[in-house]
Amino acid sequence: MTRFNQLKEVAQVMFKLGCLAFGGPAAHIAMLEQEVVEKRKWMSQEHFLDLIGATNLIPGPNSTEMTMHVGHERAGFWGLIIGGLSFILPAVVITGILGSLYVSYGELPNIEPFIFGIKPAVLSIIFGAVLKLGQKAIKNIELAVIGLSTVLLSLLGINDVFALLITGILGIIYFSFKENNNNVKQSILPLLLIPNTFQQISQSQIFLTFLKVGAVLYGSGYVLFAYLDTELVQTGFLTRAELMDAIAIGQFTPGPVLSTATFVGYQLGGVLGAILATLGIFLPSFILVLLLNPFIPKLRSNKKVRYFLDSVNVAAVAIMGIVLIQMSMTALTDWKSLLIGGLGFFATFGIKKANAMHVILGGSLLGYILTTFI
Repeated sequence: MTRFNQLKEVAQVMFKLGCLAFGGPAAHIAMLEQEVVEKRKWMSQEHFLDLIGATNLIPGPNSTEMTMHVGHERAGFWGLIIGGLSFILPAVVITGILGSLYVSYGELPNIEPFIFGIKPAVLSIIFGAVLKLGQKAIKNIELAVIGLSTVLLSLLGINDVFALLITGILGIIYFSFKENNNNVKQSILPLLLIPNTFQQISQSQIFLTFLKVGAVLYGSGYVLFAYLDTELVQTGFLTRAELMDAIAIGQFTPGPVLSTATFVGYQLGGVLGAILATLGIFLPSFILVLLLNPFIPKLRSNKKVRYFLDSVNVAAVAIMGIVLIQMSMTALTDWKSLLIGGLGFFATFGIKKANAMHVILGGSLLGYILTTFI
């Protein structure tokens, strides 16, 4: 297959996900796994897990960075660029249009009925990914115990990134000790910090604000809202009501939650503000993935790093399981959501030809019918 055809494949897969990937990073990664590991066999489960583990340790939106990693694996440098852009583009266009309508008319369209059905429907997709990735990640009883330690750390309120790092270091210590080798080394990725000294918002300051957030944003894209509150609401550039509306847009549109930046950028500076905010929030991810990706296969050949990756991989699956439980508690609230969730599980595990896209679209349509007519 020629490089052009590979790039075309990457663009098609990531654009499709960008149009239909609702439910947050865990759901996005589950859908990506279905497309590139199961359906197209672009890589092994083990390598996909390595990419997840590595992505969890750098700033930026996890699912978006995974599309970049996969694009790089399939089609090199331009695969990384096209993969990331194709996944981001649908959400950016949708939020940009909604931002324009919001500024012009002061309200959002009623799309809650469709989202109502998507939330319980994606649970089965995440569950399926946790099962498959867990079977690959848990290679022995020691790794199972390490995964449980991640759950414990999370329950104690430890940030997911720190939980992953602690789990990885525990893995190095344990497996090194097991082999009577106690020479443990570790490194910490530096954070890019840009001081905020803005008094009045301008186009360049919009870009720098979102560049700063994109460079230090760890974990789920939902953490973005806390950053925006600090950077924009508390400084008087945005009201909390406007931020809440931006949050609603981020949840009600497919693709990365960070496309909220496009909506906020339009509120702050029109079309150019939307473009600069979008560029700023996503640029660090492209740079970090480009720097990290070539080293992942080489890292696994190092014994200490292999212990770390194995431990981080099982920790990442554990965190996906925790997210699944948390989402279930908020999504399954009445008989309608339970019905949609149950049908989603039946479609995912009982119908061989059904895939994540069918489940998402079916859940959305059923949610609209149940909330509008019943």
